[in-house]
Amino acid sequence: MIAVPHYLSPEEYLDLETQSPIRHEYRRGLAYAMAGGTDNHDRLALNLLTLINLHLGDSECRFHSGNVKVNYQDEFYDYPDAFITCDPRDRADRYIKRYPKLIAEVLSPSTQAFDLSEKFDDYQKLASLEEYMLIFQDSQRVECRRRTPGNTWESVVYRMGDRVLLKSIDLEFAIADLYRGLDG
Repeated sequence: MIAVPHYLSPEEYLDLETQSPIRHEYRRGLAYAMAGGTDNHDRLALNLLTLINLHLGDSECRFHSGNVKVNYQDEFYDYPDAFITCDPRDRADRYIKRYPKLIAEVLSPSTQAFDLSEKFDDYQKLASLEEYMLIFQDSQRVECRRRTPGNTWESVVYRMGDRVLLKSIDLEFAIADLYRGLDG
C-alpha cells in the first residue's frame, strides 16, 4: 500500500474521494490508492456476494461490495470487498456505512499482512462488528474471526471440503461454492 505523501483531514479526504477516479482508503491522516485486483480476487468476491444475496433475500440487512466505504470516527475509511449491515442508521448515507455486522476481505499478496493485522485491529473498534472473514486466493482457505460475548475474538479456519459458517448472518455453504469458477 502506497500512501499519498501528506496529511489529510477526514474532510479533505472525503472531498478528494468525490473528485478522484481512483478509490483511496484513509487511515489516520493518510490516503492510500487502491490497486486493481486479479480475476480470481474478483470472482471470489462475486461468489461471496451471490451466496449472501440469495441468503438475505428480502431481509432488513443490506450487503455491499467494494464500492461503499466503512468508517470509524475520523480514524479510517475502508472499502472492504464485501460487508453486511443490518443497522437502520446505515441507510441515511449512501456512500459511508458505520455499523457493519460482517466484513469480508479477499486477501491479495500486496495487502495480506495488513488485512490480517492492522486492518483487523481497526475493525475491532467497530462495536457492531460480529465477524471478520478472510478469504485466501492461493488455496481453499477461509478464516472467520468472531467476537465472543467477552469482547475477545476467536478464529475458525475452513479448508477444502469444509462447510463455512458465517454465524453473524446464519449462513452456511460449501467452501467449494465460494471457490467455484476460479482459474488455476
